[in-house]
Amino acid sequence: MQHHEDYILDLYFLRDERAVTETQREYGSFCLDLALRILGRSNREDAEECVNDAYLALWRSIPPKRPKPLKAYLAAVLRNLAIDRYRKNRRRANMRELEEAALELSPAIWVPDSAEEELKHLLSDFLRGLPENERNLFMGRYWHGYSVKLLAKHYELTPNAVTKRLGGTREKLRGYLNERGYRIEE
Repeated sequence: MQHHEDYILDLYFLRDERAVTETQREYGSFCLDLALRILGRSNREDAEECVNDAYLALWRSIPPKRPKPLKAYLAAVLRNLAIDRYRKNRRRANMRELEEAALELSPAIWVPDSAEEELKHLLSDFLRGLPENERNLFMGRYWHGYSVKLLAKHYELTPNAVTKRLGGTREKLRGYLNERGYRIEE
């Protein structure tokens, strides 16, 4: 193993493209398995991309580095790339969840800009008047942008129950605003 590692490192120092082929042959399955464990088994395309990016990172960093053991260095590079990809995917998913939440809520609270300050006070009063569990669900979904699935798990409810409760709260909000002179259309 040590001899083969030295051979691979020598190929990198010679700028021989076989270095990447040999790295892939020697460590390819290890790398893919590591990336899949970080990104999730269903995310094979991202995992393969991270593995390829790790090979490129090795090509760019060797020379001048001569990391020993090569496998540990490759694992560290790959782990960082996969964690970055995981975080990026998570941020993208969170943005989608926030957009979905905003779309759900927008028919209930749209008002002209001139009434924005009054609306803030009305919304605050409305939320204070809700039972705590209902307020927590509402704030979790529409302020924090948590997914229905996450809320269901946290509050030990089914996703359907969370959706129904949020729908009921939106209806209450619509009625509350209508009573105060805001014409809210569905």
